[in-house]
Order: sequence, then C-alpha cells, then structure tokens
Amino acid sequence: MPTIVNCPTCKNKVEWSEQSPHRPFCSKRCQLIDLGEWSFENNKISSPITSANQISQDMIEDIEEMMAKNDDDFFK
Repeated sequence: MPTIVNCPTCKNKVEWSEQSPHRPFCSKRCQLIDLGEWSFENNKISSPITSANQISQDMIEDIEEMMAKNDDDFFK
C-alpha cells in the first residue's frame, strides 16, 4: 500500500513514490512556493546551532556537492 502524505503547501494528497517527482509537494509550483517562504525567512529552524551540533566544514562541502549534482534538474 503506497504512503500518502499531504502537500506542505496546499494540503492536497500526494502519493510518496517515484511517480511523484516533487514529493512531498504535489507540484513544482508548490515546491517553489515553499522555497520562496524559506528564502524570505518566513520559515526558520526553531533553535540556534550550538557548539554541540554545529555543522562541520565536511558537511557543508557534502551538501554543496549534492546541490551541484542536482542543480541542473532543479529548473527543468
């Protein structure tokens, strides 16, 4: 039985599978709306980073590498 989630933006039902390329969002539009909310800092991580859970330089490099690989697919 497939997993069904609600789109974080519009609350429509979305099947969590490879047939839903924008999961957990229902569409590219909802995905971009959410990205815009983060870019305008309407969404924030609730607690500040402390020394116990600081992001290491290695993690930043891994994230940048992952984003570079996916960069070409993002605007298609």
